[in-house]
Order: sequence, then structure tokens, then C-alpha cells
Amino acid sequence: MAVQLPHLPMARIFSFLDGFSLLQASQVNKHWRMVANSDHLWKTLCVRRWHLCKCDCEWLGSQPWKQVFLQMNRRERRMAHARPEDFVCKEVTGNVGIGTAYLTRNDLTTDRPSRPIVCAVSSFDKLYAWDVQKGDIFWSSPVQDSSITNLVTLPDLCVAVTMDMERTIKVWDCLREDALSEFFMPYDCFSLIAFLSARGPVLMVGDSTGDIYTFKMPSLTEISRTKAFQFSVDILRCSPCGKWVFVCGTQQCSFPKVFLTECLLKPPDSTPLSFSLPFLSCLGASWTPRRENRITLMFRRDSKKMGFMTFDLTTQKTEDKTVIGAQQIANFLLPDHIENPSWMGVNEADMIVFGSGPYLFLFTIGGLLLRQLEDHQTAIRSLWVDPIRVLSTATDGSLHVYVWEEGGRYPYLRSCCHLKHEETEQTLGCYVSNAICDNVSIVRVLSRIRNSSILVMYTLKGN
Repeated sequence: MAVQLPHLPMARIFSFLDGFSLLQASQVNKHWRMVANSDHLWKTLCVRRWHLCKCDCEWLGSQPWKQVFLQMNRRERRMAHARPEDFVCKEVTGNVGIGTAYLTRNDLTTDRPSRPIVCAVSSFDKLYAWDVQKGDIFWSSPVQDSSITNLVTLPDLCVAVTMDMERTIKVWDCLREDALSEFFMPYDCFSLIAFLSARGPVLMVGDSTGDIYTFKMPSLTEISRTKAFQFSVDILRCSPCGKWVFVCGTQQCSFPKVFLTECLLKPPDSTPLSFSLPFLSCLGASWTPRRENRITLMFRRDSKKMGFMTFDLTTQKTEDKTVIGAQQIANFLLPDHIENPSWMGVNEADMIVFGSGPYLFLFTIGGLLLRQLEDHQTAIRSLWVDPIRVLSTATDGSLHVYVWEEGGRYPYLRSCCHLKHEETEQTLGCYVSNAICDNVSIVRVLSRIRNSSILVMYTLKGN
């Protein structure tokens, strides 16, 4: 008679399996099926695969985690193997899409409606919400008194945040005509981020005097104001689960900093914990997915040479205080023959991807060239990088979709689909300003050099 392991040891063993292996294990016998169908095991798989945080899990619906995993995995596989003819394409002309961001995404199965809705700013000083699948306007704001300059969204809360030229921040639920809340900033602002923190949804804003404002969402109640620099805060980047906030100015004389987020969520009379990263001329930053404490920075040296530097952040608690530190674990300079990139991203296997001319380069964080992809005929205009996919867009209107190989296996970044927009009178001489995606849709903007733009929305058929 076979020895039957108790439930807890069996669950511990099963926790090392992937989704496919867990499904196979459930077919062995009744006991294995009971253990393999554990909601906790499937939740662990979802957290590991899609890097969910505690606050993300709290916002999810009540469906079993196994069902969430299988539906998400099916959608990912469909996108990864899609061809151009598998998409339904909708286009909107008329200077829309100056800024775009998903209001709702078809990423995680929740109790809330999950069809993709994208927010876009028009040159007519209005904010629009578009139903990506239908290509129709879902909602539009009244004409604003001042042009909108910044747009961010918080899909977990289904709200959009705008900043206009008069420095007014507004929060919209894209259902009602009026904004939910407003806040007038005393100085110009160049950076905004909205995310779920351990204490709930927050908005952080960096201004031209070097201050970081932290607001409670959606009420825009001010939580704190922190002096980061004597110069403007140009870049704000929140780590994957909201533990850290990276702050940077593009001024040559300011060191970039990292703040412990929980300190920025305290009243203004407290002193936030931060650490200055010891080098100048930071041009970009990317947190490593699924590694809360690792960040890679893109920098310029001697006004010409560009390179990448990777740090691991640490916190050490004593009886009366917490000390923040940073250990440099890798750095390298780009070879002379590679043009300086403007866009970069990092995956969980410590690979850096960036565009240079028409080529997409893949390096390790230590500087080893892994691949040079040549799917574009003209210069790459922008990149969208997330833990699952990479989108690259070029000046000829083309868009290429890649998928990261799980476990960092060769070819590391797999080519999936090339979407070429047919050139028309409206897009003659166009460049692609940005592209974003979820598991069933891709949204991008084709902008003419002068004064017109087109919002292009792709949705997988059968969703």
C-alpha cells in the first residue's frame, strides 16, 4: 500500500510546481486532486506569475484563484501567438491620443467589468475614455479652461488624474461630468505617479522646486510634502509593490534618490527616509519586476558615453531607527558603435532591453550582449516594457510585439507579431508617439509631425 503524505507536506511540495504540472498532479488520485486544487496554491502561482502585491490581491474579486490563473494564462497565450489578422482594428482621427493610459485593463479577472477602457487627451482640452473593443467614446469631460499636460490612471480604482497648464490637478471617475476632486499646485509639475500603497491608493507629484507632494486618492487630501532637491523633480518611479519611490532630476548637479514609501505616507512633520545614489546625469530608471529592491538606471558620462547601473536597496532596522542602503551590483558602458538610447526596460531575469536606431538590443545588467533584433526598418520611437511583453514602435508607423521567455530561456525575447499601419493622407510622414497594451488589446498613437494624430485600437477577436 502506497504511503500517503499528509496535506501540509504535500502542499509544500506542490508549491514548487508550475501551473501545467499542478494540473497534471490533480489527475493522480483524489487526495492529490484535493491538495492541487487548493486556492492558496493557485493564489501563490498568480502572485508569482503576475507579481501581485497584498494590496492588489485585496482589490481582486471573489473568483477562485485557479480560475483566475487559467483565464489569465489563456489570454496571454492568445496574445503571444496572435497574428495581424487575429485583431480587430478601430481608428479615431482628430487630434486624440496626445496622452493615453488604461482606465480599466483586461489583465486580472475581477468582479468588476474588465473590458479595456483607455483614457486619451485631445488637443481640444478634453479628456476622453474610449471603449477599445467597440472603438466608441465611453465618456468625455467638459472642455477644460486650460490644456491638459499630464495624464495618469489608477486602474485598480478606475480613476484618471490630469494636470493642466494652470497647475490644477483633477481626479475623474469617467462616469460623472465633473471631477471628483481638484487641487491647485503652487508651482509647475513635471512628474506624477498613482499607485496602490500599503495604506491605500495615493498620488505623488513632483514639482519644479524639488518638492514631492503625496495625496490620498481620490479625495486629493494632502498627506505630506517632502523636499527632495533644490531643482525640479523630473522622474518619479514606484517599485513593483510600492515599497520604494525613485526620484530624479535631470539637472547635472543633483544625485537621484530613493525614498521608503511608508515615510512619504506620514504627516509632514516627520522626516522621510531616503538614500542618494552616488552618480550624476541619470536619464531613466526601471525597477526589476518581481524584485522589490532592484533598480537599473540609465546614465550619461562625459556628455557622450551612456551606460547602465544596477543597485540593490536594503533596509536595516535597529532598536530606534531604520537605515537605508544601496549596493551597486552591476554596471557597464555602451559600445561606441551603438547610438544612445532614449527608452529602456528591464525584466525579472536581469536583462536590459532598449532601442537604438532601428535595432532592439538585449543586454545582461553586466554588459553582455545577448541579442540584436532587426524587425524594424526605421528608427524605434518608443518602447513599452512590462513583465510579460515588449512593444516597440518605429517612425514608419510599424509596431512589433515581443514576449519574454519564462525563466530567462533563449531566445530570451520572442518575436510574436508585426503590425504595420497602412499609410494614409492623415498619417503621411507620421511617427509613433507611444503604444500600450493589456492581455487582449493594444492601443497606440500615430502623430503627424505637424498637427494631427490618430488613436489606433487593436482587440483580439473573440473576446
